[in-house]
This record gives sequence, structure tokens and C-alpha cells, in this order.
Amino acid sequence: MIVKRAGRHVVLTAVPAAVFLTLGLSGPALAEGGKAYQIDLAQLNKSGSRGTVLLNLKGNQLTVQIESEGMVPGQPSAQHLHGSTKGHDFKCPDATDDTNRDGVLSNTEATHDYGDINISLTTTGDTNPASGLAVERMPKADKQGKLSYKRTLTVGPDVVEHIKDLHVVQHGIDRNKNAKYDFEGAGKSELDPKLPQEATAPTNCGEVKGAAVGSLPVGAIETGGGSAQTAQGASVPVTVRDGVAITVLAVAAGAVALTRKRASAVPVPVRARRESTGGGA
Repeated sequence: MIVKRAGRHVVLTAVPAAVFLTLGLSGPALAEGGKAYQIDLAQLNKSGSRGTVLLNLKGNQLTVQIESEGMVPGQPSAQHLHGSTKGHDFKCPDATDDTNRDGVLSNTEATHDYGDINISLTTTGDTNPASGLAVERMPKADKQGKLSYKRTLTVGPDVVEHIKDLHVVQHGIDRNKNAKYDFEGAGKSELDPKLPQEATAPTNCGEVKGAAVGSLPVGAIETGGGSAQTAQGASVPVTVRDGVAITVLAVAAGAVALTRKRASAVPVPVRARRESTGGGA
């Protein structure tokens, strides 16, 4: 397995299928020559939402897999890849971006940080930015507020080159806690007055961090959390779930043990043994 240092993200060229199962993502292992990126979704607007995204890129084919929870039950979630394909640096927003101090971080306020829509992550049909509010083609959360999504898209060379500069954002909050989007929670959306603000406000956001799963980085590689990892796996950064880190550590420990076993099995000449113990020829 090969790990390429690339700033704040790590590119993986081989990810075992078992790791995907641990994450709850059902995608196949990477095809030869593919690259995988991980995004951890963190809540915005005190939504309680979180999730994990895997981006699998091979050529111009991008497979997007999302598993999130804490979404508004039974409601569609507009979701997109935001950011720049021109090298501009964007990031996820925080509560300080609520410039009008109304207690809701709107999409307009957040766009200053995470940029415009690059790809609309619809379930069917086109994925153009113009489909950003096509809620009828967006995935819905189940009754427990869990959302699963998987789709393979054909993307342009600009996305291929700048995939690490894009972010995933999901939208939809329930400010008044009545398990639906309504105008009473936060008024009208600034994007479309026919929609409630609750339907378009961001619920979570995540930047490409690079999946520290399926391989054992050597040395201090920035993975968005945890401590530096040694070749022996003395310290494992937990970027997704403890189970993944334990699996990776177990693989590493097995490799070290096998190396030591092979080394101990190499016969040492009699003369060398005597010289090391101070014995004569």
C-alpha cells in the first residue's frame, strides 16, 4: 500500500474492503489506479448531525458514498460538493459566520467560507449547480434520521485536479424540533422564499482530510486528528472509529511480528556466535 504526502490530505491507492464494512459503507475496494478520500462531516447550526463520506476517484469517474445521522427524519437533504476548482482555498464555516446574529447560519452566510456549489449530489438526473435545490431528487433520511447515499458521477478534469479542494455539505435543520421543515422554525429561505430556511440551512460540513484507514502511515502525517504514528503503530490516529484504528494496528503488529520471526529464523554461523560471546575460534 502506498501513502502519498499531499498537504492536509492523504491519498490511498489500496483500501481493504473490510474497512469499508467497518465504516458502514458498502462500496467495493478501490479499482487499480484509483484514489480514495475521506470526509468527516461535523454539525453546523447545532444540528447534532454527523457523518462520513468516501470519495473514490478513478479517471473521471467519481463515486460518492455518504452515511450520516442526526438528520431531520423523513425529510430530504440537499447535499453538494462545494468549493473551488481554480485553486482557491475554502473551508467549513462555524457559528461566527452568522453575521446577522439571528442564531441560524444560513447558506448565504456559510457560502463565504465553503464556496459555491460545484456538484449537486442528487439521486437521479443531472448534478449541475442549478440542481442545488432540486429537493425532489435529493436523498431522504429515514425515520431515525439516518441517511445513506451512493452514486457514481462523470466529472470534468477540473474536478479531478482539485478534488482535494472541495467540501461536502448537507442541508436541512429542525430549529423548533417538530421533526419537519417549516416556516415557523427560521422563516423563509433567502435562496427561495417558497422554501423554509430550515430546508436550506447547512446541517453539516466536512473537508477532505484523507482516509487514514487501510494503510499504515509512517511518520507524522496530518490526518485531521490524533497523534503522529510510528512504523510500529505505537500511536494510531483515530479519524473515524476506534474499530478501524484497532484493525489497522492489528495488521501492523502482525507484519512486525512476522518480520521478527523471519529474522530469528536466519541461521548464524558458528564462528559469528563464538565471537559475539567472546569465545575462541
